[in-house]
Parts: sequence; structure tokens; C-alpha cells
Amino acid sequence: MSTMKLVAVSGGLGHPSRAAVLAKAITEAIVARMPIDAHAISVADLVQDLAGVVSAKSAPASVSEAVTRIETADALVVTTPVYRGSYTGLFKHLFDLVHHEALIGKPVLLAATGGSDRHSLVIDHQLRPLFAFFQSLTLPLGVYANDSDFSNYEVSSDALKERIQLAIESGIGYLELRG
Repeated sequence: MSTMKLVAVSGGLGHPSRAAVLAKAITEAIVARMPIDAHAISVADLVQDLAGVVSAKSAPASVSEAVTRIETADALVVTTPVYRGSYTGLFKHLFDLVHHEALIGKPVLLAATGGSDRHSLVIDHQLRPLFAFFQSLTLPLGVYANDSDFSNYEVSSDALKERIQLAIESGIGYLELRG
């Protein structure tokens, strides 16, 4: 059995980022369950190069590498902060550059962060439709975290840690099939 290639994409636009911290926590929890080759992509690291890109063919090397990693991954963890009820614009722009058939059938664990629980439906109302377009296999449970789940940009909430474990437990079979 080969090692699964997992790419964690965080859509936060700055450093530090709760979305990046959440992606890291989810990735570490998956690593604890199964052997994976994990790679993290942060939209914050691509802001300067990504903003003016109009096609994947004309993208700077940093953006092309990110798109290639996303397209060739066996599975994805995607996290985004919630801005005005949705994912960040540059997060969406990055996925606009991904080939529309590259993610067919790939497992995707969806996650988001927001200032309060009122934004938790972003996973089902924004992220699931985006990855349905790609015909991805979104895992049954997403992970939502609000500001109170973090202290000093570290996961501090036992409830969030439990939600991460539950999401992985409910989706591990899909991940093992890809690995």
C-alpha cells in the first residue's frame, strides 16, 4: 500500500491564521491514524502571486506548484475563515485555477473558522457546493471552529479536538480507500 498524499489548503489571508491552525490540527490527527505524505498550502503565502492570475497556464511558479499539488493529491483538507458568510475570495480564486476534472472522487474534509457559531453553516452552504462542482467526495462531517476554540493561535478547546476526531472517524474509511 502506498502512502497517501494529503494536501491541506487553508484560505486565511494573513499570518497567523486560525484556518491554518485548524488545517494543521486536522492533518496531525489524520497522521496519527494512518501513514500519509502531508503538504500544507496557505493562501496567505500566495496572496502576492495569486491576485493577478487569470489562468493556470500563466500562473507564477508558486501558484502553479500549489495547483499541481491540489490536483495530484489523493485527498484534501480544506479550511477557510468565514468572510461575510462565505470562504475567502482568494481561496475560491485558487480553486478556480484547478482543472474541473482533477478532483473527481477525491475525499475532501471540509473545515471553517469564524467569529461565532452563526457562521457554521458555511460548510454545508458554501464549501460543499464548491466541491460538488468538482465531483469530489466530501466527507460526511465537516469541522467548524469559532474564535473561542483557540488560544494564542493554538487549538485549546477539548470540544474542537473531539469534533476533529469525530470528523476523521466518520471519514477514515474513505481516506483509507485512497491511500
